[in-house]
Amino acid sequence: MTGSHHLAAELGETLKLAVPIALTQLGQIAMMTTDIALIGRFGSEAVAAASLAHTVYFVSFTFGMGLVSAVAPLAAQAFGARNPHGIRRSLRVGLWAALFIALPMMALSFRGEQILLMLGQSPVAANLAQQYLLGLTWSILPALWFLAIRGFMSAVNRPEPILWITLAAIPANALLVYLLLYGAFGLPNLGLFGAGLATSIVNFGTLLAALWFVARRRPFRKFHALGHVWRVDWGLMRQLVVIGAPISISFLLEYGLFGAAGLLMGVISMTALAAHQIALQVAAILFMVPFGISIAATVRVGHAISRRDASGVRRAGLVATWLGIAIGAALTLAVILSRFGIATIFLGESTDATAELSATLLLVGSTFFVADAIQTIAAGSLRGMNDTRLPLVFATISYWLIGFPSAWWLAFHTPLGAVGVWIGLSVGTAVYATLLLLRFRFLARKLVFQ
Repeated sequence: MTGSHHLAAELGETLKLAVPIALTQLGQIAMMTTDIALIGRFGSEAVAAASLAHTVYFVSFTFGMGLVSAVAPLAAQAFGARNPHGIRRSLRVGLWAALFIALPMMALSFRGEQILLMLGQSPVAANLAQQYLLGLTWSILPALWFLAIRGFMSAVNRPEPILWITLAAIPANALLVYLLLYGAFGLPNLGLFGAGLATSIVNFGTLLAALWFVARRRPFRKFHALGHVWRVDWGLMRQLVVIGAPISISFLLEYGLFGAAGLLMGVISMTALAAHQIALQVAAILFMVPFGISIAATVRVGHAISRRDASGVRRAGLVATWLGIAIGAALTLAVILSRFGIATIFLGESTDATAELSATLLLVGSTFFVADAIQTIAAGSLRGMNDTRLPLVFATISYWLIGFPSAWWLAFHTPLGAVGVWIGLSVGTAVYATLLLLRFRFLARKLVFQ
């Protein structure tokens, strides 16, 4: 088979994995976007409070997400080596890791109001954010278990059931959020607490559906992944922590930067914070596509590693990266052209300062959308090789020694204000993407199997 045929075959296999995973990610972010859009009818103050709540939630949630994401490379390498016992061990240990980490994360979110007040946020916004968190925090454990199952299904080349479950959850979430947020059809009007509680209920439902697929449907049931699930595999748990802990900390550094950016916006003004949340939500939607590709890259690289196929490793990373660049560029152009219409989705037919600033931030944010796609795909390729420690160092340098100082200085020591925060985010992301690409190229070129 020629080199071009190898690349075409790799592209086909990557797309088979990436498309359902990316659509799943878009479906999950659609549920969050639905929350924000419905909350937005309460006004900019409610949107700002939801932004603060998501900041607290995701800064705590991402540590568990990083640990659980190690299920995918472990299971993928076991699948490539035709080791079904290793596949089911990977899922089981991911479920246990999620349980161990969920409780302290929930405790952090339940103290969200105090945390936000200590960080200088207004008492009104902090109180509203806590109301939302009181309902949303219960979704942490089912969401982590759902991620572990997604990693298992992706590793065995069957990510479609997770997509089907997510597609069914989108309208269910929208309806339940509406009912509990506004108190429709005789249900109590629970406000922001109701919106968060609705999302938690839907997350429990998606988990139950995923467990049914694992236990009852082919090809998953042949792995008997839930058999003896009460046994903790401490040996593999240590391996998962070695791989997953650096991913967790890298995620915390990345999401922490965006969370810190939200706090800077809160200091600037409530208008800046609301506009930042809208622009950040759009960026999160765009991020879901390359994030899906990155999971496919993790699986494809992991399969090639287990086959001891050095050229396959290089090919998997190259194809995933170029696919992400192409899609990221197209999505960026779409956002630039539609940025004014996007603001009205969240704020209605509004021409106030929040809408105008949202459109401006989306224009500035377009400078880092492609870089964001590159960094997540390169990181996914490196995870397929179990290389997670040096990327953690790169994240520290890029986000906190370069990105955050740039955002802070441009926001408060130049006339740029909120725009300066987003320029700083762009700079940090571009540096991180460059370092990760260079790291993957270095490891892939020196990879030789005896």
